[in-house]
Amino acid sequence: MIYLITVWAVSSGCDGRKSATPASSVPVSNQESESQSEKELRQVSFLPYWVTNAQFAGYYMAIEKGIYERYGLKVTIIPYKPFVTSSELISGGEADFSALWLINAIGLKAQGADIVNIAQPSFRSSAMLITKKKSGIDSIEKMNGKRVGTWSGFELQPAALFRKYNVEVTLLSIGSTNNLFLMDGVDVTMANWFDEYHSIINSGYDPEDLNVFFFADLGLNFLEDGIYCLSDKVRKDPKLCADFVKATLDGWKYAFDHTEETLDVVMKTARRDKLPVNRVHQGWMLNRYRDLYFPEGKTGFNTSLPESDYQFIANLLKENKLIDEIPVYTDFYQPVIRP
Repeated sequence: MIYLITVWAVSSGCDGRKSATPASSVPVSNQESESQSEKELRQVSFLPYWVTNAQFAGYYMAIEKGIYERYGLKVTIIPYKPFVTSSELISGGEADFSALWLINAIGLKAQGADIVNIAQPSFRSSAMLITKKKSGIDSIEKMNGKRVGTWSGFELQPAALFRKYNVEVTLLSIGSTNNLFLMDGVDVTMANWFDEYHSIINSGYDPEDLNVFFFADLGLNFLEDGIYCLSDKVRKDPKLCADFVKATLDGWKYAFDHTEETLDVVMKTARRDKLPVNRVHQGWMLNRYRDLYFPEGKTGFNTSLPESDYQFIANLLKENKLIDEIPVYTDFYQPVIRP
């Protein structure tokens, strides 16, 4: 039997404050008044689902390099704050745009938040399960009877995997730390390729010491960072939405092409937010995001959300009684730019 504890931590327990602070400041020669061009920029806010780090580097660089401004936008990034959810800020109109994982966004939509996906740059799940080779757990079947560490609110992906393989495990919440895995408190742990996997290696394990199992390779490709807003915004101002997406993708392109400059900006932004950051780890994160956005030699950004990926996750949510009804795909996905 799989012991599944479901907590909807939509704000990414893997979140936004009511008074936003810009991700970077734009020098103004006259401090008493904005320039005319500054006043003409369309003011919008963006809500990430986690703390300042390289997984949002494209947004930081689009601000830093004036890319948003070239599209006529003045973008403010709302700082992450625990226990303030994306649904509160988006539904209340305090965040114009947000990044969300697809599973969380479907849950929000089904619960009444009138959000829509306007672009889906991420099309491969970074999530994985990790075991230590010394444990002898080198297959999904050998996880039978073991303790598996997961993040609260994100148990569905591993639970579905274990059902698929007819494996019985106990799922345990590990919060945002690898400590239980490192101290053998769990036999298997959930991780992101761009984050926790690298942290475990930095804790003293070589890649050769670990077995990794990517969910995407096992038929459970839960799409991650999509761009969302309220449906009313798309209906009333589709050009604003399209400009935000285009500028953001340009920001990501610049970030991937200028790694060291981007890491300087990420480190500066994180330290401004009083967050402990490690440049080597941020560099790993940025490079893995490049791999996730451009796998197997791909050079152009994906922006589309395949209906098959949407229905797959939505059906799993309904089957597990995490949502009552599946939102209509065309009500959920409303692209503002075409491939």
